[in-house]
Amino acid sequence: MGRQSAGNGFLRAAVAARGEGPVTAFTPFSASAAIFRRTVASMDPHAPVEWISAQRLDLLAQNGLLYRPDQVLGPMARQRLRVGPAAYSLCGVTHTLATHTTLDAIAKIVTEPVMPWDALVCTSRAALSVVSAVLDHEADYLRWRTGLAAVPALPLLPVIPLGVHTADFDFSAPDREAARARFGLAASDVVALCAGRLSIGGKAHPYPTFRALQAVAVEGGQPLVLLMAGQAYNPTIAAAFEAEAAATCPDVRVIFVDGKDAASYRSVWGAADFFVSLADSIQETFGLTPLEAMAAGLPALVSDWNGYRDTVRDGIDGFRVPTWAPSPGGGEAIASDYESGLNSYEAYLYRANTAVAVDMKALIARLRELVASPDVRRRLGAAGQERARTTFDWSVVFRSYQSLWAEQSAIRRAAQTRADTKAWLGQAPRSGADHMGPFETFASYSTHHVTAATSVSLAFDLDVEAYKAIIARRAFPGWNVDPPIYETVRNAMRAGPSTVGDLSNAIRMPELPLLEVVVRLAKLGVLALGS
Repeated sequence: MGRQSAGNGFLRAAVAARGEGPVTAFTPFSASAAIFRRTVASMDPHAPVEWISAQRLDLLAQNGLLYRPDQVLGPMARQRLRVGPAAYSLCGVTHTLATHTTLDAIAKIVTEPVMPWDALVCTSRAALSVVSAVLDHEADYLRWRTGLAAVPALPLLPVIPLGVHTADFDFSAPDREAARARFGLAASDVVALCAGRLSIGGKAHPYPTFRALQAVAVEGGQPLVLLMAGQAYNPTIAAAFEAEAAATCPDVRVIFVDGKDAASYRSVWGAADFFVSLADSIQETFGLTPLEAMAAGLPALVSDWNGYRDTVRDGIDGFRVPTWAPSPGGGEAIASDYESGLNSYEAYLYRANTAVAVDMKALIARLRELVASPDVRRRLGAAGQERARTTFDWSVVFRSYQSLWAEQSAIRRAAQTRADTKAWLGQAPRSGADHMGPFETFASYSTHHVTAATSVSLAFDLDVEAYKAIIARRAFPGWNVDPPIYETVRNAMRAGPSTVGDLSNAIRMPELPLLEVVVRLAKLGVLALGS
């Protein structure tokens, strides 16, 4: 999937741009941190790595920013409440925007504690339009539901593209000859390349590509070859692509290349003469493969669809073919059937995809031009390669992220200097309603509450070894009072009854964690609570 490739590319850029500092991971689990360390080491064995666990939000505050490689900012913003909404900034990024979970996460930005010093990076102008439409719709709903005219301030929504490590796609003349030989291609063959997911609903319906190639093949005298490189979700989809190619473009030699074979997949970029991607899926938001084609020096023939508009300049780096779709307001039945569960996500994508058309006449004309003219291919390919290196290389794109993060920090610091904002921030709850402490949410359940004023006494003088034996049993799997703490409490309580507050002072333990210690020991009958 493109988001995994983009995430890997982003991390490579972050490691390369780290300077003398470490690359820091935030994850609840040490096992995940170990995977992160190995991943970074594979990119740069000398790069230092630090791990911040989920319990150490104070360390995140010292860092000043948390980047999450998706658009789900709400849970991170709620977690941040535990140290304050201005403790650090959050930054997310859009990928696929079509799933209901993704759209729901974006809509919730309006009501979640996401702040003006946070940011959701939109990878294309098309992505920004989707995010803005969802936020506007949710704001309108909120006004209707609450009767309030104002809605909370929103995060920054900058447009920063995904990137490509252009050096990965450098091919010398001998490299290109070897790549063509790998697939048995003759010097006279004109080779088109389709690369990426083999998904009818989730990427691009293959029929327009196959039909246009067939039309050009039967009217021209040159052998035409299509390299179809990528991975299908399952063998059934792979077989559907193969059958469609055989039925629709019998005069084109179609070579399917397994995207899981890294060496073969890399070779297709060196073997091809031009690139074709007629994306027509609402799941597609940016599209990395045209950038990879440009980096490889290939002219890109793409649909005029979503993020492709931001990467391929029509007539300069390649050609963009016009697309048609129903006007806004259409597709209500598609949305309703997906919402109700009648259609799966895949069916939802496919129904939408079948109602998107590529201008076939324009497609064939542009394809004919690319096949007929090596000079056009060279001119467009050279322009695209230069653009990839100067605009879309990850080293360039990552600097835009660094500038954004500096802007976020400046906004956050400035907000904390304003008296009205500072007072408002001080009134923030310490958690979201869905993650209050259990003894706050379920306060009505118990007969009594333990407080600093609650009296406590030693009911049973259990020695430390006997205590260790009890908590070692399977009925006590975790979250027991550590033996050293138990011994400290036991020794203090031998002096006689006390209150929880006095015990806190005597053993120098904060009251809040001591409340749990006292009740856990009362559960064992070691301590008695109340008069």
